[in-house]
Amino acid sequence: MGEALPAQVPTLAGGAVVLRPWQDRDLEVVRRAAVDPLVPLITTVPTSGTTADALAFVERQRQRLPSGVGYSFAVAEPSSDEAVGQIGLWLRDLPDGRASVGYWVERLHRGRGYAAGALDLLSAWALSHDEIHRLQLYVEPRNEASRRTARSCGFEREGLLRSWQEVGGERRDMEMWSRLHVSTPGGEDGASPH
Repeated sequence: MGEALPAQVPTLAGGAVVLRPWQDRDLEVVRRAAVDPLVPLITTVPTSGTTADALAFVERQRQRLPSGVGYSFAVAEPSSDEAVGQIGLWLRDLPDGRASVGYWVERLHRGRGYAAGALDLLSAWALSHDEIHRLQLYVEPRNEASRRTARSCGFEREGLLRSWQEVGGERRDMEMWSRLHVSTPGGEDGASPH
């Protein structure tokens, strides 16, 4: 039997990453993500790199758990503790035993395994708690890097949600991916065998 979800954002360490609470010293990763053409479109990262906007973002992350939204972690490189991205465990559907995961890695740090390390670490931690039976992840169909990351971390593709979300002023499809306590065997992309 697992433990109850903690009342404070913990620090989780494993493999290529450390997941930890956001700190004021993490402003630089927010500034760099603010100029990325995609990250501000699908997150609450500001579109400006000002100190005030970066600080406001960090403060919003600190308030996610007290406000009941969920856990927001800075994804940090283990040896330097430098923040390279963000991952969140969102609890809106917790009464139904479900939680959602979302993440981003700043462009200069992509392709180094940080996203997969963070997703795998957070998923294992989340599913070790009694309240969570299913993790959900939404991925744009053309985001092949996120599709590979999800697959490598034990998520299975369940289907396409048409016109699911507005991104950058237009409606976009999203793929639904999930990871359960116990995965069921499936075909390619997690589709059920016939």
